[in-house]
Amino acid sequence: MDMDGLDSTALEQVAVYFRALAEPSRLRLLNELRGGERNVTELTRALGTSQANVSKHLAVLLQAGVVERSMRGTSAFYRIADPNTYKLCELVCGQLGRRFEAESVLRREFIASIGGPRRRR
Repeated sequence: MDMDGLDSTALEQVAVYFRALAEPSRLRLLNELRGGERNVTELTRALGTSQANVSKHLAVLLQAGVVERSMRGTSAFYRIADPNTYKLCELVCGQLGRRFEAESVLRREFIASIGGPRRRR
């Protein structure tokens, strides 16, 4: 399925999903969930932040359908809802890597064209 032909309501849902991924703390949570299901205490420890902060970010990811939650006694365990989410992240990281490399090449070419880095006197 692609975005071609999606109506406004469907596009809004796509935007909600991307907004959920548009926060570094949430991406760190997803990285922590790569190894499998984790509870809030484990995730809090791994991220080195407050439980309230972790819970807030997990709620956003849960609402967007990025993660799933199951209860065991009094503990909530979270897992990635769809492993393809990691493929999306890898695509974005690959695109950024190519862009940064191209910018680096242009920067080196520019510096070479003006005679190299200038020294301050």
